[in-house]
Amino acid sequence: MKAPINLTRPPLPDRTEKLPRSSEPILTASALTKRFGATVALSNLDFSIHPGEVVALMGANGAGKSTLVKILSGVYAPDGGTLTLLDKPYRPTSPQAAKQLGIATVHQSIADAVVPALSIADNLLLDRLCDPASPWRVPPAARREAARPLAERVGLDVDLSAPLGSLSLASQQLVTLARALASRPKLLILDEPTASLSAAEAERLFLRLEPLREEGVAILLVSHRLGDLRRMADRVAIVRDGHLVADLHPPIDFDAAVETMIGRPLPQGRTQDAKDAASLEPCFSVRDFQLTPASRSFDLDVQRGEIVAIAGPVGGGKSRFARAIFGATHASSGQMLLDGKPWRPRSPADAIRAGVFLAGEDRWRTSLFPDSVPFASIAGTLSFPFLSNWFRRGVVREAAERDAAKDAIRTFGIRCTGPDDRLTCLSGGNQQKVVLARWHVERARLLLLDEPFQGVDAGARADIVDTLRRHAHERATIVFVSDLEEALEIADRVVRFDRATLEHPTVQPIHDASAELHS
Repeated sequence: MKAPINLTRPPLPDRTEKLPRSSEPILTASALTKRFGATVALSNLDFSIHPGEVVALMGANGAGKSTLVKILSGVYAPDGGTLTLLDKPYRPTSPQAAKQLGIATVHQSIADAVVPALSIADNLLLDRLCDPASPWRVPPAARREAARPLAERVGLDVDLSAPLGSLSLASQQLVTLARALASRPKLLILDEPTASLSAAEAERLFLRLEPLREEGVAILLVSHRLGDLRRMADRVAIVRDGHLVADLHPPIDFDAAVETMIGRPLPQGRTQDAKDAASLEPCFSVRDFQLTPASRSFDLDVQRGEIVAIAGPVGGGKSRFARAIFGATHASSGQMLLDGKPWRPRSPADAIRAGVFLAGEDRWRTSLFPDSVPFASIAGTLSFPFLSNWFRRGVVREAAERDAAKDAIRTFGIRCTGPDDRLTCLSGGNQQKVVLARWHVERARLLLLDEPFQGVDAGARADIVDTLRRHAHERATIVFVSDLEEALEIADRVVRFDRATLEHPTVQPIHDASAELHS
C-alpha cells in the first residue's frame, strides 16, 4: 500500500525576519504608466512601500487604483516605468508569478478567486492543486489535513469538506485571505477586504493582520471605508487621474484626504430634510413576519417618499428579507402589503412587472453579466430586466436602448466612454453605479438596495445618495446596510436588524437611531 501523498510544502524561507520597518522599501514603482487605448489609466506614477508598513491607497472610482493593483499583482504589464522588489527588477507575467515572487493579492471580487462547487479545503489549497507538480489524486482526508492550518490562521472554524458555496460571503473572503497568506508574502495587497464583512468581522480580520506587520510584511490596503483606513493605515497615498497627488503621514486628516482624493469638497448636509412619516402615503408593510421558524416575528411600515435603512451585521438576515420581498425566496410566515394589497410575488419577474426592484448585495452574482455574454455592455445591462416592456415584438431597437443608457450615465455620473462599454472595463465603483442606474430607467413603486455602496468611494457615495434622495418622492426605498455611517448618511429612519429579527421596528428619527444602533 502506497503512503499517502503529502500536500504540505517544504518550509518556505523566512523572507521577513530581517526586514525592519526602517529598511529600504520592499517595493518601488518609478514613472509607472499604463494606457488602455486613448485612456491613460496611470501616468508617471511613483510609489513605494516599506516592510511592516500599512499604506492606504485612496482614490475615486476610475482614478487608477485598480490598475495599479493589477500591475503589482501580475494581471497587467505596465506600458512604461519600472518596478523594483527588494532591489531586484520586478516583472511578473501572471498573478501566480507575482505570488511566487512575494506579492499576494486578495481582490475585491470574491467570485474571481474561488470555485464554489469545490470543498472549502480544496479552495484553500487551490494554488497548490493547480500547480502541475502537485498531484490531484490525493485522498480528501489528506487535503483537509493540509488545509486545516491555513483555515486556523484566519480563525475559520468550519467543516472543510463542505462546498465553499455553502459559506457566507464573509467566510469566503477569509478563505481567499488564508490562501494569500499561505505563500508567505512580502507584500500583501488587500482590495476592499471588508466589503462583505460586518464591523465585528472586520475587526477580527484586522487583529489577524497585526502579526504580519510585526513580521515585516508590507500591506497595501484599498478600502472606501474610512473606518478601515483610520484603524490600520500608517500612511495614505492618494491617486487621482492616474497620478499620485498626495503622500500623507500621521497625523492624517481623513476628511481633507477625501477632498484631495475627489478634487472637490464633499457636499454638506442632505438635499432634503427627514420627513414626517405620519404625513406620507403608505406603500409597503409587513405584519407578523417571520423569515425562518426560529426567528421572531416583526411588523414594519415604509411610507412612500421616505428612505428606510435596515442596518445590521453581515449574515444577520437582511439580504434574506430583501430577497423575500423581491420574490427570490419565501418567508416562514406573515403578510406583506404593497399599496394596501397583499403582496405575494411568485418570482423576481413578478416583482419587476409590479415595480418592485432589487439591487442585490453581490453585483456580479445578481446584476451583471460575464464578459463572454454578447450584450454585457452598459446599455445591455440596463435594458435587460425591461426588454418585454420596451420591445414588445421581440426586436431590440439598439438606438432606443442606447438613448436610455445615455440618460442613466448622465444621471449617475458613470465614468465611461459610452453606452457600449463593457462592464469589465469599468472600475468597481462605476460598475456599482450601473447596477443602481439599472433600477432607475423605469419608475419603481418599491426600491430595495442591498449594500449599495460596496466598492464606492466617498465622493461617488455622496453623488449616489444625492441622486437617490432626489428621486425618493417617486417611491418607497429600503436600504439594507451593515455600515452605520452609510445608514445615517442616506436614511430618514434607521431600523435595527439582527439575527433575522427586527428588534426595533418602530419609527425612529435618524439622530435617535444612531444611539440605538450603538447600544
